[in-house]
Amino acid sequence: MKDENPLVIRSYRPSDREAVRELCCQTGFLGEPINPVYEDRELFADFLTTYYTDKEPESSFVLEIDGEICGYLLGSRKPLRNQFYSFRQNLRLFVRALARYSGYNERSRRFIRWMISHGWREVPAAPRRTPHFHINLQPDARKMSTTRALISAYLSYLYRCGEKRVYGQIVTFESRRGEKMFERYGFRVMNRGEITKYKAFYPGSVYLSTVIKNLETAEPLTVDARSRL
Repeated sequence: MKDENPLVIRSYRPSDREAVRELCCQTGFLGEPINPVYEDRELFADFLTTYYTDKEPESSFVLEIDGEICGYLLGSRKPLRNQFYSFRQNLRLFVRALARYSGYNERSRRFIRWMISHGWREVPAAPRRTPHFHINLQPDARKMSTTRALISAYLSYLYRCGEKRVYGQIVTFESRRGEKMFERYGFRVMNRGEITKYKAFYPGSVYLSTVIKNLETAEPLTVDARSRL
């Protein structure tokens, strides 16, 4: 019997760039569109995706359902290169944001002020020389099976490349399984910090957690979906 919703995990392609950027913005506010928090989708997507899509695309994967990109995992196994690029890029994006500041609405201005005054202090510490990843899925694609399949594809890639550890930073709040879900995949919570940028929009507490997994003592996860890597 043919699957109703054929699911494919595959390596990122340059033609996926716009779809990845759009998905980043559509889910940027606790799984919802980023617009109520920050209106400049171009800069938001640049900040979160450009390194992975433009500088290290071989380390990223996408989830397709019925031929549509419904999720992605953006990864890097070159942490020093990523950190150097991010430092330079953040300076460029900061200058661009300041140039556009007067044209932003008040919520976007508040977001920029938070980034300057609190953003860098609220991000929890992470290993500096360890591969990492960011994972994102459309609301209707957020299932145990799809999350597991994306993570498995990336862990298998790292395993084949001889990497020893991997970490991710995930946003957790009351309506999401968050840390508990990643613990099922063999990750342990290294630390976490409360993120205050959503205080004006979300009544509960929001945390950013650093989770880490040792690849030397465990096999990669079993892929539960059809993969084309």
